[in-house]
Amino acid sequence: MESQEEHRMKKIIVLVSLLLILLMGAQQALAVSEAAVLFLMISPGSKAAAMGNSFVAMADDPYATFYNPAGLAYQYGRHVTIMHVNWLPSLVSDIFYDYLAFCMSIEGLGTIGFNVAYINMGENQGMDEFGNPTEKFYSNEYAIAATYGTTISENMAVGVGLRFIQSNLAPFGAGQEKGTGQGSAFSFDLGLLYTFPFWNNKLRWGMNISNMGPKIAYIDEAQADPLPTNLKMGFAYKLIDQKFNRLTIATEINKLLVTPRKDETPADPFWKALVTSWYDEPLQRELDKITRSIGIEYVYGNLIALRTGYYHDKEGKVEYLTFGAGIKYSLYSFDFSYVSAEEGHPLANTMRYTLQIGF
Repeated sequence: MESQEEHRMKKIIVLVSLLLILLMGAQQALAVSEAAVLFLMISPGSKAAAMGNSFVAMADDPYATFYNPAGLAYQYGRHVTIMHVNWLPSLVSDIFYDYLAFCMSIEGLGTIGFNVAYINMGENQGMDEFGNPTEKFYSNEYAIAATYGTTISENMAVGVGLRFIQSNLAPFGAGQEKGTGQGSAFSFDLGLLYTFPFWNNKLRWGMNISNMGPKIAYIDEAQADPLPTNLKMGFAYKLIDQKFNRLTIATEINKLLVTPRKDETPADPFWKALVTSWYDEPLQRELDKITRSIGIEYVYGNLIALRTGYYHDKEGKVEYLTFGAGIKYSLYSFDFSYVSAEEGHPLANTMRYTLQIGF
């Protein structure tokens, strides 16, 4: 029989996990609820966000370290970028998400990249096993990743990433032999980017499998939760590719590769869920879990960019439009994005701001 401390610890973790499900805008909520460290699913970068997160086949800025590390292979020089967003501004005021990325090309080797993702979930109210309030605490999570991308042929690039994850949901312990509301884990990513040799190399295909790794434990190993392993796949096509005018359309699908826990059966390890997550539910429901998005970007003179996109998640009953713009001067770029969703949607009015510097 579990102790009162264990019960209390579980309750804290459940409450914070429910908050994180809300953070994801109910995206693939049923499967995501069986995964931990859900902040790894938050899409960084104003450019990608303005295009409905359709970026796996573009990945042409330092945020490739998140969307597809293979995209680093085609980036030269050194670039650093930072993004800040107040998360769920229509619901809460003290949650924010920051992302820092850096990439540097090395002649004859490829391009290396680093990123840091951090989410502050603000102040939370602790409760005991009877639902009575106890002391307040602060929750945060972060991840640090090293990535690498290089070409392996004239038309193909590959990329990999290794990530350390730290989750600080609650500072309370749960007995001498149990853990606290803190956990850490490692994960890795694998990305591919292929440029089709026809149509003047205007068509690209990209794929990225992210957050592959062992489960993360808060209370004990027997109750460890899987990481949100995710598959991204999509195309990008340059409809117009002129000196002063560029128009690109991108599409993408996403599938969470997590097999939910059933009764007393634990969730499958990540290497097994890569396969079982495709048939643990009826076929139609598996197809409904695949999210879809499309985005368009117009760039004039490599100075001004206008973007828009559409995101749809049938299973989670989530859909919204995105808009954004960017301006570039010399080595500096500033981008902005906005989520336009129906009133009451947790992501409504979310604005991202991104600054990028090349040197």
